[in-house]
Amino acid sequence: MTDTGYNFEGLHHVQLAIPKGAEDKCRSFWGDVLGMTELEKPPVLAARGGCWFRGGGLEVHLGVEEDFSPAKKAHPGILVKHIRSLAQRLEEGGHEVTWDENFPGHERFYAFDKLGNRLEFLEAKAS
Repeated sequence: MTDTGYNFEGLHHVQLAIPKGAEDKCRSFWGDVLGMTELEKPPVLAARGGCWFRGGGLEVHLGVEEDFSPAKKAHPGILVKHIRSLAQRLEEGGHEVTWDENFPGHERFYAFDKLGNRLEFLEAKAS
């Protein structure tokens, strides 16, 4: 592999869209059927609705979307080291990077691939 100055670490979570008021259906499926544990959302994000689940190394975030359409909001959350190097590389390649500070304990940004697929990149902040 080419030395790029950053390393991909894995997926942080998968985001899926849900319609308003569907949290109980999500709990029934992700919690009761699949046996995943519901996570407490940070207060700033909890106010938006939806719910999060974790199990077996997988984390799924289910977010409310007005005018819901399946997979419209879906994206991978990719953990990286040296996130600033990755952001610079994307920008140099002509891809806009949008930073978002609303995820406690992490630096993160969003970008789109050449087909318009939404991507999220995260790096844990040093304690």
